[in-house]
Amino acid sequence: LRIIQDKLTQKQFLADNGIPTAPFEAVESPTPEQFAAFGYPLVQKARRGGYDGRGVAILKTPEDFDQHLPVPSLIERFVEADKEIAVLVARNTKGEVATYAPVEMCFRAGENVLDLLLAPADIDDATQAEAEAIAIKTVESLDGVGIFGVELFLSHDGEILVNEIAPRTHNSGHHTIEANVTDQFEQHLRAILGLPLGSTATLCPAAMLNLLGAPGETGRPVIRGLEETLAIPGVCLHLYGKGETRPFRKMGHITVLDPDRHRARAKALQVRDTIEIGAEESA
Repeated sequence: LRIIQDKLTQKQFLADNGIPTAPFEAVESPTPEQFAAFGYPLVQKARRGGYDGRGVAILKTPEDFDQHLPVPSLIERFVEADKEIAVLVARNTKGEVATYAPVEMCFRAGENVLDLLLAPADIDDATQAEAEAIAIKTVESLDGVGIFGVELFLSHDGEILVNEIAPRTHNSGHHTIEANVTDQFEQHLRAILGLPLGSTATLCPAAMLNLLGAPGETGRPVIRGLEETLAIPGVCLHLYGKGETRPFRKMGHITVLDPDRHRARAKALQVRDTIEIGAEESA
């Protein structure tokens, strides 16, 4: 945890252990000169406290410097990625390891917030095997126990690079509740208790989307389009029971199951256009 909670320490750990990651540099007090010398486009990440897109700034040109984070951070090369994927890795107290099939993560443009997850990812067997091997090496190098979400870039030039590590049940694994033999939450408990790890086999392809609070609305949550959403075959709704909605606050998620992954994606996009969590006062 000491290594992972500081983004700079995490990146240095990856580099020291021969795990592929984007070139990076430490930044104590950001200056235009340092950013320019490193080279644009770049990604700036706060060393601590970032999550769900917070604490991250994507700067494409020197003119974007006024959007930088004025905190101790790291800057790294912006990776032109064909896909962003994640591999869930479980490791128990006996060192036994299990992985879930990689998933593809699609992000909202300009917001760095997960918009849609597709499971399994549409990648070839060789890429899947390499991604899983890198994810396992990452967790074993940490000597970690529990469930880990390892986020990776598939770059335009064929590289697989580790982006970040989440030492916990992860947004990229919520679909496992319905789509896999053993869900990530049970698997985490098995791992930390030293029990045999459960099967990670996929039962059905799935697409998952986060339910975020509607822009401009704060207050007691109200769900719009609920009946229409639940009428779509394969929809599994999860609400987190939060008493207040705020713009872009995670209020729940929906997993859509379908034997055809392309239909699962299409249904998830239909759900995204149908359901909304707003505030009662604005209903």
